Amino acid sequence: MQEIPLHMNQDKYVFAQLVSFLNRNHFNYLVRKYGGDRYVKHFTCWNQLQVMMSGQLTNRERLRDLIVIIEAHRSKCHHLGFGKHVTKSNLAKTNQNRDCRIFEEFAYFLVADAGDKRITDIFKLGGNVYVFDSTTKDLCLSVFWWASFRKHKGGVKIHTLYDVEAQVPAFFHITEASMNDVRAMDEIPYECGSYYIFDRAYNDFRRLYKITGMGSYFVVRAKKNLQYRAVKWRRRLPKDVLSDATITLTGYYPSKYYPEPLRLVRFWDAEQEREFTFLTNAFHLSSWQVAELYKNRWQVELFFKWLKQHLKIKKFWGTTENAVRIQIYSAICAYCLVAIVQHDMQFKRSTYEVLQIL
Repeated sequence: MQEIPLHMNQDKYVFAQLVSFLNRNHFNYLVRKYGGDRYVKHFTCWNQLQVMMSGQLTNRERLRDLIVIIEAHRSKCHHLGFGKHVTKSNLAKTNQNRDCRIFEEFAYFLVADAGDKRITDIFKLGGNVYVFDSTTKDLCLSVFWWASFRKHKGGVKIHTLYDVEAQVPAFFHITEASMNDVRAMDEIPYECGSYYIFDRAYNDFRRLYKITGMGSYFVVRAKKNLQYRAVKWRRRLPKDVLSDATITLTGYYPSKYYPEPLRLVRFWDAEQEREFTFLTNAFHLSSWQVAELYKNRWQVELFFKWLKQHLKIKKFWGTTENAVRIQIYSAICAYCLVAIVQHDMQFKRSTYEVLQIL
């Protein structure tokens, strides 16, 4: 039997196998929708997405580093989905000029796909459980002139609605870093019967009352200067629950914006040795469930940490707002791709471990 030469490739490359989990038909629909490939002969939007995602998954720090590794494997570019020829100037130009909405809507599509596949019912509450928070990426104002934040500082803020049970982002909103966090609450696609967990920065009672009016529930950490009057106290409290009371807000604007009763739960966290005070409109939950919901808020912090450390949004490969957005959307696409592969291949490992294996 004739021996097969070592240089012949009989199977798909690992990256090409990963890409096969993506829905290219939907991506092509978005490209046609925004005219992304109009007058393009070689380096298409699909090629651009593959190059950007490969840079995320191979930990490329700079655009030059990405181009160097592609040049070293030029003979494999076609099989990897990069197109015939990728140059630094060509990639930088496409990131600057192509419509970022193509990559934004495809990221939303992958987010929905990953969420549908990984859906679980851990808390048994009859509704989804979400955490809403934001992370800020500082930028040099002299280079990223459009991202004005402070006098000598720039930045962008990524507001994320994280699905605790599916462990994938359900919604994200990118704004300038100067935008107040509570204003991003207006962009959340609320679902009736779902639970939303917020940190102390989101004590906006007008917006919280909107959640109540939509038939949804929230758990938010209360501020220390909260003005209220206790109406009713619950007895026989479980361990580490200091108090559980029905209250009405007494401050002029808070009582005007949220006229209905609220529930205040004080909880002692033995691990951190500190007290937490929560506000919620979920009167049907036990005080322990309220505390447990808030304790799961740390999962969005892990997502932000993972996103910053293991996907390359520390240093951007372009200076324009369009290029920065495309890189962030590509990072989210890469994260969702790993989550989808983890589910479909039934890996009994964390998302981070799967990424290291890949």
